[in-house]
Amino acid sequence: MGYQGSNKDRAGRLEVAWLSTLDRMEIGFVVIPFIALAASLITLVSGFGLGTVLLPVFAVVFPLELAVAMTAVVHLLSNMFKFVLLWRDVDRSVFLRFGLPGIVGAWLGAGLLMRLEDLPYLYPGVNGPVSVTKAVVGSLMVVFALLELLPQVKRWSLASRWMVPGGALSGFFGGLSGHQGALRSIFLLRSGLGKEAFIATGVAIAVLVDLTRIPVYLGRMPDGLLTDQMGLLTITTLAAFLGAWWGKRLIPVITLRMVRVVVAVLLLATALALITGVL
Repeated sequence: MGYQGSNKDRAGRLEVAWLSTLDRMEIGFVVIPFIALAASLITLVSGFGLGTVLLPVFAVVFPLELAVAMTAVVHLLSNMFKFVLLWRDVDRSVFLRFGLPGIVGAWLGAGLLMRLEDLPYLYPGVNGPVSVTKAVVGSLMVVFALLELLPQVKRWSLASRWMVPGGALSGFFGGLSGHQGALRSIFLLRSGLGKEAFIATGVAIAVLVDLTRIPVYLGRMPDGLLTDQMGLLTITTLAAFLGAWWGKRLIPVITLRMVRVVVAVLLLATALALITGVL
């Protein structure tokens, strides 16, 4: 049931899993870019990240490791576009104090994610054995879904003296599962930033984390597996660009509590599917 994951083993497993998803690709080409547009639009005003929404959607169509990497690529390119729109509002002091430790955390988290797939499967699932990766990422999705559902979480904050360890912790979970926005907000809420600076600085920090974790993912992934999806990645990224451009104009006027609930439900459903072996 288990295996010790050499790169060759990993390549074979991912390629077999990829072949099993071909019948879902037509739906994915329509649904994923649409969700990317909507998620990118609302991410600037709702507080959760684009990756929070995209990872569950990608995970329905692709093997989990590939889904995490694809989400990271779209997340990076989208945040770079947002950075172009918002860079004037970035607080450099907060960016350095929080973002630089985030690089270390992201590298450690991404490395751990890749190594989890080298461990034996944990237990048989509904449609196949459940790996440690699926169990861990699924469990983290449950945690972050609950953070979305509990309104009091939005009032949690920590003093600025925790900013450096907070950056490392947020980066770690960004590298491990892509979920970093909620933790980042908790540590930055008492940083004294205005709304525009808070959003812009968060985007800049997310870019650092993505630039750190993506090379780690690619280094452990079979050659060509990610580049084979360039068509879908391009369409999804352009949709995210459009959503970010539109969302910037809606920052002053929109609150989206219901959207946060929908995102949390999506996370919980995907998490349960991963943990039980449905996906």
